[in-house]
Amino acid sequence: MIKIFNIGTLFLATLILYSCSLFSAGHIQPIKEVTTELISTTSNSTVNLDHSQWDKLLKKHVNEEGFVNYAGFKKDVALLDSYLNLLSKNEPNKTWSVQELLAYYINLYNAGTVKLIVENYPIKSIKDISRPWGKNRIAVGDNTISLDTIEHDILRKMNEPRIHFALNCASISCPKLLNEAFTASKINEQLERATKEFINGNKNDISASNPKISSLFDWYKKDFKVNEKTDVIGFINQYSNVKISAEAKISYMKYDWNLNGE
Repeated sequence: MIKIFNIGTLFLATLILYSCSLFSAGHIQPIKEVTTELISTTSNSTVNLDHSQWDKLLKKHVNEEGFVNYAGFKKDVALLDSYLNLLSKNEPNKTWSVQELLAYYINLYNAGTVKLIVENYPIKSIKDISRPWGKNRIAVGDNTISLDTIEHDILRKMNEPRIHFALNCASISCPKLLNEAFTASKINEQLERATKEFINGNKNDISASNPKISSLFDWYKKDFKVNEKTDVIGFINQYSNVKISAEAKISYMKYDWNLNGE
């Protein structure tokens, strides 16, 4: 009886701790789904946040290929901190549009990733850092959340698969870091650009019959849908210059986790 009680108590304590961690990890953040074709606009939100600080840093320290000058970012860490502080002080709420929320959380993820690298620079890979995605490091209002929370518990729940090509994980095989900030006024065009560039770039080797594609399409397979059904080939073919045959056998490319530094 004592053993059963101890196991039950341990399970209950674990459940309580897990629930608390979910709350503190950002599940109180507002989430809105993209329910129709996404249109870039600032007219449907109570807030139009100014991301120009981040835009200037990106234009200064990220080249057209998406390679990042982390040494330069380190010198400008005060400006990076100022931008992250701006985001923290402007915590999203339910009156924000889906466009504003997408821009906010994509920029927060990318700026938070750059800050993480800068804090540990010089470094060979983000995976050399302890729990780079799982540890709560990023302030949003009174909460501290993780990169995983932003990606999996907020952005992936917004029903916009193109976010996978906007988020940069500071690695060679990741979608490139755009050298401009995402904004509600350009969000659809920016997501479209990021998706087309990633699919048609060197992170994939697409052919009609023997396509080798990024492991992102394997890890997040269920997010890539056509007509409400999971269809990785169909999704890629919407953007690819080379169309993959429906009968083609897909293979996935090895992911290069080396730092995407200049």
